[in-house]
Amino acid sequence: MNFYSILRSAHSGWRYIVLVLLVLAVLQAFSGWFGKKSYTEGNRKLNVFTLISVHVQITFGLILYFLSPLVEAGIRYWKMEHIALMIFAAILVTVGNARSKKIVDSSAKHRVIAIYFGFALLVILVAIFMMTKADPTRSFFGVS
Repeated sequence: MNFYSILRSAHSGWRYIVLVLLVLAVLQAFSGWFGKKSYTEGNRKLNVFTLISVHVQITFGLILYFLSPLVEAGIRYWKMEHIALMIFAAILVTVGNARSKKIVDSSAKHRVIAIYFGFALLVILVAIFMMTKADPTRSFFGVS
């Protein structure tokens, strides 16, 4: 097993952590926004852990991008759409987290997180769906 295979497995497995944390953060943010709940330390920690997990995943992905062989099926998807969509999603999470720090009102903090993290989640889900179309050997939740 070489470095590329290990990193590819890590990138493939880490996505579940990213998805779970992102879904939890979005659900918690919508709940706080519409329920007029206060923004707690637990909210902040979940958002930061989500941010960190997304950054770890994008780091894995960028390393793979430069190490990957150019013979994979659906190479256009992997070299163009996938990387662009995932970087965009990471930017959304980063900007959303940064903007929420500058806001004092709890409801507004939840709203910013819900909108930015929600759009990031949507972008990631679209990218996963596009992956299954570009490479029919892959399923929505894993590789076959």
